[in-house]
Amino acid sequence: MKGSIKLGTIGGIGIFVHWTFSLLIAFIIYINYRTGYYAIQIVWSIVFILCIFITVFLHELGHSFAAKLFNIGTKDITLLPIGGVSRLESLPEKPKEELIVTFAGPLVNIALAFITGLFISFPATSEEFAQELSTGVNASNFFLNFFIVNIILAIFNLIPAFPMDGGRILRALLSFKFERHIATKIAARIGQFLAMGFILLGFLYNPFLIFIGLFVIMGAQMESKHADSKYSLQGYKVRDVLMKQYSTIDAGEPIKIAINLLLDSQSKIFLITEKNEPIGTLNRDQIIMALSEKGENSVIHSAMNKNLIYLDVETLLENIFELVYKNKNNLMLVMENNELVGTLDTENLLEFLLIKGVK
Repeated sequence: MKGSIKLGTIGGIGIFVHWTFSLLIAFIIYINYRTGYYAIQIVWSIVFILCIFITVFLHELGHSFAAKLFNIGTKDITLLPIGGVSRLESLPEKPKEELIVTFAGPLVNIALAFITGLFISFPATSEEFAQELSTGVNASNFFLNFFIVNIILAIFNLIPAFPMDGGRILRALLSFKFERHIATKIAARIGQFLAMGFILLGFLYNPFLIFIGLFVIMGAQMESKHADSKYSLQGYKVRDVLMKQYSTIDAGEPIKIAINLLLDSQSKIFLITEKNEPIGTLNRDQIIMALSEKGENSVIHSAMNKNLIYLDVETLLENIFELVYKNKNNLMLVMENNELVGTLDTENLLEFLLIKGVK
């Protein structure tokens, strides 16, 4: 995610924090100052916010570790002012697996609340409870506030607003009865309806709810379209969409040859060969970068992507849908009996989906 700072790596998972997190800290300081809190109270508030985001990180780590049980890796976790985002290499397709992976996050919050509850004394009456919390975060009520926040986070995340955790749990439960794309569409519609409530409450009470509502609306729409597209590919194979005509360039040629081909054709990604054997690919961005950094006479071999992705001609499209999107700037090689018979890229797959949508 652009604008993120890497904090480190845990279990091969990159941990990032978005720069806008600093705006949240500044906002907390401003609100505390306007309220009339002393410096020590402001420090306690900042420490508390940092602890909350550690909790959010552990929540996302719960998803990641649960996904690992099903051999699904996690690329990274990014902390934002409105929460955390863990990018899984793929989403669990089976309803049972999705239930486990999704519920693992809120379960972390429930566990943290339970552990914290063992070490704090709860006020005897609701009046005492309100009085305890009315003074802001301080040394005496820090863990009580921490307990409450984890309970709130667990409940909030379980709201069935797809693609939030509760919405994904709803989608998983619906998937036991409906096909996945239908379950996704139902969960998405419910999520978008609830998101309108978030936005309304955001205008009335807390602006952060507006951002969450917009995230839910856009995320639900994107995932619903993704599920529909994947479903529409059922029964089709790579053979049905491969490109038999594609541009090749010798690895020893200068970048200016690739520039001429880029300008003279519709091709945006080229297959790079050496002695008529494929050894890499070269896309438009790599051409522009090579031109900017090394000049038009630099050799293509130094700018190409050497990681080739091979697909079997008989592979079902629904099984490589995520792979194609994950490598949207790459050209994939289609093989039959160990021979190259064509290529496939994201643009070609999208055109296939558009044609199917018109029919």
